[in-house]
Amino acid sequence: MGKSRPAQKEKRSREKEASRSKLDRILPARPRPKKQKKTKESVEELLAQASALLETSQADEALSVALRALNKAEEPDDAVAVSALPTLSLLAEVYLELGDANAARDCFLRAVDLDPNGSVPESEGGGVEKFLWLAQLSEDGGHDSVKWFEKGVTILRNELASTTDIEMQAEKRKKLAAALCGVVEIYMTDLSWEADAESRCESLITEAMLVAPNSPETLQTLANVRISQTKVEEARKALADSTELWRDLPAGDEGVPEFPARISLSRLLMEVEMENEATEVLERLIEEDDTSIEAWYLGGWCMFLMAERRKRGQQTAANGTTNADIADQERNATLKSSRIWLTTSLRLYDLHDYEDERLRDHAQELVRDLNLELGDDKCGEASDEEDGAEDEDWESDLEDEDQAMEGA
Repeated sequence: MGKSRPAQKEKRSREKEASRSKLDRILPARPRPKKQKKTKESVEELLAQASALLETSQADEALSVALRALNKAEEPDDAVAVSALPTLSLLAEVYLELGDANAARDCFLRAVDLDPNGSVPESEGGGVEKFLWLAQLSEDGGHDSVKWFEKGVTILRNELASTTDIEMQAEKRKKLAAALCGVVEIYMTDLSWEADAESRCESLITEAMLVAPNSPETLQTLANVRISQTKVEEARKALADSTELWRDLPAGDEGVPEFPARISLSRLLMEVEMENEATEVLERLIEEDDTSIEAWYLGGWCMFLMAERRKRGQQTAANGTTNADIADQERNATLKSSRIWLTTSLRLYDLHDYEDERLRDHAQELVRDLNLELGDDKCGEASDEEDGAEDEDWESDLEDEDQAMEGA
């Protein structure tokens, strides 16, 4: 009788094992693969990653990496204070990008605890910046903001006195002038009721002009002070000098003031009846960001003021019929452009849920006045299918505006 199948399987298994044992004696043993150790990233590497993410507009991802860096920097270490400062600075910057002012302020306050006098070098995350930011982010404003600005001013004065490097001096002078101007703005707003507000503003702006006489922001603040003193001609000169410093520079040049500063500049220009210059500033702002509700609104208001001033000029001037007709056409073109800018600001207002109700109400009031004079504007209620026709009207009206500006 033949062997059963299980017996045959058992025999083959034994033969196979004997063969493997023989090979093991002949061939060397194969090394087992070692488990790779997970490399630990340093604080510096994490900071570099977070900075790169922030620069590429990936703030949420940058936040996650920066928090990891902070946790690592705060591990027990003799130099924990110094190592945590760069991380806190970057983390605050990330929070500012994300619009979380409270979290950013907390980071700056923690940095102040570690570097209360700004004596740690900027290269190690110390320096003056945290004090200047805390002045701007202060919840209380007023005297609290002034306290932080003055802390920064003291540090900058000392740094300026201790360096002989030309480029470093220029940078410190610019920051010092900006901080001084920051204090001026507070004494012109939150603390304007104080008895010595005007004298303090004069003292501060005088120092700022001595430190950085060719700074657009310093000249702009000087103009604001002169307006408050009803010295209109001096204000106009300061505004003209401020604008001239950057007018021909390309967008993105470091010599061009920040967007919010130029918004403020346009308001000051309008206040001293320099509407042509204000319109030039606002048109450039719209080229840079055509979603700025405030820029569209101010442009529309500015053109409205230009048309009103032109109307007053027509009423007082003894022009001939032909000249009067031309002036009337130019004024109507300016009014049409004003309505386009204002209705655009209102559309963007609704689209972005903007919160400045005073801006909205004033824009609506101006549009109502314009509709009474020009006739109802139907383009504000146009459907999506009519957008192309609106664009053509827009371009036509802007051409009329350019002609009106040339004739101004």
